[in-house]
Amino acid sequence: MFGYVVINKGEMKFKEFDVYQSYYCGLCRALKERYGVLGQISLTYDMTFLVMLLTSLYEPETAKGMTKCIAHPFEKHQTRRNEFSAYGADMNVLFSYYKCLDDWQDDKKILKLAYSKLMKKSYHKINGFYVDKVKKMDALMREFGQKEQENIDDIDKMAGLFGELMGEMFVVKQDEWEDNLRRLGTYLGKFIYLLDAYEDVEEDIKSGRFNPLKSRYENPDFEEEIKTILTMMMAGCCQEFEKLPIIDHIEILRNILYSGVWYRYEAVHEKRKVKGQESEHA
Repeated sequence: MFGYVVINKGEMKFKEFDVYQSYYCGLCRALKERYGVLGQISLTYDMTFLVMLLTSLYEPETAKGMTKCIAHPFEKHQTRRNEFSAYGADMNVLFSYYKCLDDWQDDKKILKLAYSKLMKKSYHKINGFYVDKVKKMDALMREFGQKEQENIDDIDKMAGLFGELMGEMFVVKQDEWEDNLRRLGTYLGKFIYLLDAYEDVEEDIKSGRFNPLKSRYENPDFEEEIKTILTMMMAGCCQEFEKLPIIDHIEILRNILYSGVWYRYEAVHEKRKVKGQESEHA
């Protein structure tokens, strides 16, 4: 979840944005305390969604505070933290570790390999907290990497593996909400994987990198097909979300699921549309 599960700030009230930002800052503090600056570097807005979702569902005691940081050195800003801030920090670092390994396998980026080695100790720490969960996620990542190396362009299979990974991440307890959270995460993971492939397909074709959409890209109905699949995935995700008994922060979470997640798609789609129109008139 890097850059896809975000808010639509233009459709959010100032008060709601302040609440959202406070959970983000709380996650940042949790990352620093649990994993130091290296962990803090991995911070993204995406994991804030998971922290807020679990907080709204389970309603744990949440501590409010004020803090300064490098990004805001001159004035204090509010933080909100609870047990799911720590969980979000753990998953954020684990996901960053996996992504670095995947980037190294795909592009042989030395910096990614170096960062993954620096994060190895943190990975072992997280594995100690969630032995069964990490074991399942490791197995999924190995299969995912193997399928990429084999150039398996079955989009359902590839998106499904990433969806399973996200589904496992969204489950924190074996309770009545376990299945809903797993399905929600799975649908969201499939959406993210497909959207990432859609955004990168032109560059991947040029560079020769793996992308399961490469064989579909020249099809005249490519754009319509992708939009349809993405819509189906988010419809399933939102359906599972609406089954959860959430009251707190409901508008913020809906802003993300119904609007924010589409921001990158709309930006890429519009860019390609303009590019296509320019090509027609050239």
